[in-house]
Order: sequence, then C-alpha cells, then structure tokens
Amino acid sequence: MTDQRSVEGGLDEPTELEPEQGSLDLAAPEDTWTATDWEREAAAVLRKSKRLKDDDADELVWAKLTRRTLDGIEVTPLGTPALLDDLETSGRPTRQGDWDIRAYVDGRDARLAHEEALVDLDGGVTSLWLAGGTDYAVALDGVLVDLAPVVLDGGDPDAFLQYVGDRELHPGTNLGVPASEATAELGRKAWQRGIRAFVIDASTIHDQGASDGQELAWSMAEAASYLRRLTEAGMTVDEAAGLVEFRYAATDEQFPTIAKLRAARRLWSRVLEMSQGAGEMTQHAVTSRPMMSRYDPWVNMLRTTVAAFAAGVGGADSVTVLPFDGPLGRPDAFGRRIARNTSHLLIDEAHVAHVADPAGGSYAVEKLTDDLARAAWELFGRLDDGADLAAEIAKTVEKRERQIATRKRPITGLTEFPHLAEELPVREGEPDPVRRYGASFEALRDAPAATPVHLATLGTVAQHTARATFATNLLAAGGIAVTTEAGRVVCVAGTDAAYDEQGAEVAAELRTNGAEWVIVAGQPRDWADDSCAMGVDALDFLTRTREKLA
Repeated sequence: MTDQRSVEGGLDEPTELEPEQGSLDLAAPEDTWTATDWEREAAAVLRKSKRLKDDDADELVWAKLTRRTLDGIEVTPLGTPALLDDLETSGRPTRQGDWDIRAYVDGRDARLAHEEALVDLDGGVTSLWLAGGTDYAVALDGVLVDLAPVVLDGGDPDAFLQYVGDRELHPGTNLGVPASEATAELGRKAWQRGIRAFVIDASTIHDQGASDGQELAWSMAEAASYLRRLTEAGMTVDEAAGLVEFRYAATDEQFPTIAKLRAARRLWSRVLEMSQGAGEMTQHAVTSRPMMSRYDPWVNMLRTTVAAFAAGVGGADSVTVLPFDGPLGRPDAFGRRIARNTSHLLIDEAHVAHVADPAGGSYAVEKLTDDLARAAWELFGRLDDGADLAAEIAKTVEKRERQIATRKRPITGLTEFPHLAEELPVREGEPDPVRRYGASFEALRDAPAATPVHLATLGTVAQHTARATFATNLLAAGGIAVTTEAGRVVCVAGTDAAYDEQGAEVAAELRTNGAEWVIVAGQPRDWADDSCAMGVDALDFLTRTREKLA
C-alpha cells in the first residue's frame, strides 16, 4: 500500500491510512474470494431462477451472464486481470476538472432563443449550442461571447462573424460547419480568431440507429476525409486537427458510453499518427435523442442523468443534457432547468469531475474500450474500401427492434411498467423529429384499443398475481386495458397446476359466454388460441390481440 502525504508532513510520521506492520492484506482469509467461489455463488442464484439446471456445471455462469452489444462485443459479468492480456490500444481522457455544461438552444425563433439562452447562462451553463439559422443580433443580445463559447449548428458562420465584429471570442467558440463542408478559407478565418470552425457530428449517425462501433467508425471516416481536404488546400495536419470538434451521443447504457468516448480518443490519436500529426480530441457529448420516450417522459430524467454521468466519466470536454420533455414539443423552463442542473449535481454534489478518468484501470472498462476501438477500426477500414454503412446500420436497427419487441431491451414506462391512465405534459411546438427506439410501441399507445381484454384469474390472489400482473403490463404496453367483465377476448392467468386441472373447462365456459379468443398467460396450451410469456414477441402479440379486439 502506498501512503501519499504532503512534503510538509514528511514520510516518517505514521498516519491513520498506514496499516500496522504485518497487516497488509486488505481482507481476512475467510473474506478472500476466488473466481471459483464467485462461480459457485452465481450458479446458486441462477439455479434458483431456473436459468441453470441442478446438474449444470458452475462454470456455465460465464456463458449465461455474458451479454453481447449490438456490435457483437462480449461483455463478461465480472472484470478480471486476465481481460487485460491482449489489449491492443491505449490512451486516456485528457479533460481535467469540470466539463463544459453546454445548453442546446433552438434558434429558429430568435426572441425565444434569446430568452432561453440568458436564463440558461444565468442558471450556470457555460456554453451555448445554437441550432438553426437565426438573427444573431437578437438571439445573442447580452451574451458575453468572450466568456461563454457559442457553438453554431446549421447557422451562417459569416453572419455570426459579422455580428461579433472585433469582439474577443472564447476559444471554445465553434462556427459549427460540418467537416464534410470544410474549406481552408473558413478554417483560416477561424484560426485567426482563435476559435474552431468545424464539427464531426456522429450523433446524427446515432440518431439513424447506428451502434456505438458504427458511430465511431463513421466519425473516423469523416475525420480522415476532412484532414485530406484541408491538407490538400495547404493547411497542416495539426492546424486542421485544432479546428475540429467531435460530437457523440451518450446513452443510458453507461459502460458502453464510457468506453465509446475513451475509444474515440484512441482512434483519433491513431488517425493523426498515421497522418504525421498530433493533437488531442475535443469532444462534445450529447444525451441520446432516440433513447427518450414520449410516454412516461419523467423517466427521461433518469436516462439523461445516467448518460451525463457516463459522458463525464468517459472524459467528454462538453456535455449537453437534452430536456426530458423534448419528445413532447419545445421544452419548457422546467425541462431546461432540470437539464442544466443534471450536470451541476454530478459536478458539484457528486464530484464526478474531480477525478480524471475514474474508469481508467477498471478491467471491464479497459477491455470494453479496447474491443470497441478495434471493432470500430475494422469497420473504418471497410468503409474506406467502399462498405455500405447504411446497410450496416439497417442490420443494427433490425437487431435492436427485435430486442425491443421481445423486451430483452426494455424501455421503462413504455414496454415495461406502462401507465395507461397517465396525463402527459403539454408542450408547444413540434417534438424532436428523430425516430425513438420505442416508436413502434408509442404508435400503439397513440391509438389505444377501444375495447379491453377480459382478465380471468384462477386460484387465490397469491397464486395468480404474478401472471396476472405480467399479462396486464404486457397488454398495457400495447394500449390495451384489462377488465373483469366478460368480453370477446379473454386472458386466463393462473398457475400451471391450475391450467392442468381446470384450464380446458374454464376456456370452454368462457367461449360459451361469448369469448371468441382465449389467451393464456404462460406457455401455450391446447385449449387456448394464443399465449404470452417471458420472451414473447410483444409487438407481434399485441398487434394480434388488437386485431381480435377491433
């Protein structure tokens, strides 16, 4: 154990941090666990949940608990030193201290944008991401551009430069021109003003449904093309690298997000090295738009908090938390306040920014970072050889849609634990146009079934509660309510023993009383027309059920 003390304190005086002689072991022998011990305990849990059979070997827990990302990368359930044996990449985030809290401002209405910008700045944001063409004299009136960086998105860079005139600009200012449209002329203008000019916005690929690896690969392909264009126009690699900022999406899958941002820096470093250049990546992370839900939007606060945490831990220089009510329309003052305060809480109260690269050295994170960097580099090479990225993304979208349909990738408040009677907040303006991951389920909720399903339970409350609750929540995810009154579509919920003993008789009686379609909560039965259980294609099941109700 190393005891780090100040020079003034010297190294001779013992401290409370220093263990007594002969007690360097941090755990007593009876508290020391091996991987074999972990396998045994984990296997016991899986056997209780029927995921392992009694005669299965304990070591099967690795296969049972290992999951695969959309890029096909295996994520093991336990980090071990052996994970670091074959790492090929290295590099750590460079941000020191607090990240830049960047507020997203829709500039289409210049006066409203002006009001929102001033409130956000007064509330503690440190930069503005101004989207859309706007009247800069109105939108930025009163904004101290030497203290608060302004990052344009879709605006007119010449009009912005004309507006600010000779005023000093914060070096974090960015004219926001897509790297694919970069010119040496605009680059030199920005260089003279000491600001950036270009953005490689990989969040646009994320919004199309891309995986983390595809997002990274696309950004490197754009970066390589950008460097070629500007160096051919007479700029050096280092000059061009200093003018561009990278933007990535941060999701509520915290470890993949942390790994993605760390991997991005390693990839950019490699691209610069191969281009005979050097420099650090300037990184802006924005919370994912597709992960948001229009139903039970309050859950979006939790999603964006996890995403912002991951972005900060991953080393992002700037972080934008999008308001939770964005899927409903233009966010109101409350939504914007919660968005900016998310970073404040993480920085000032949770002290997340006080440690540089807190995930560094974690066996699992280092392995995931390396795997993701390697997968992205491989795809980057294929893109350079002409691979069709759109086709690759389409496969990812199909895979994700399948996982969401079967609820292996649950969306709280939408596919899991939906609340049919909720009253959604009302927001003015158009919602964020991106297609959300739960769009198929949202479409069902948008047009709720006019007729409920008759929920028929067998046995005592204790006997039928589990399956009745499962079926009720599943039906609600498709906009279908349940009732205890007789109807054309019936869902029977009970134990397997009850089904064996009286299922056929109950189903026959229900049909006599007018039931036209009988569903069993559990595995299929001969006396039922349909069934629903864990792993069912919920979207397909709900569509069938709604057709029977229509």
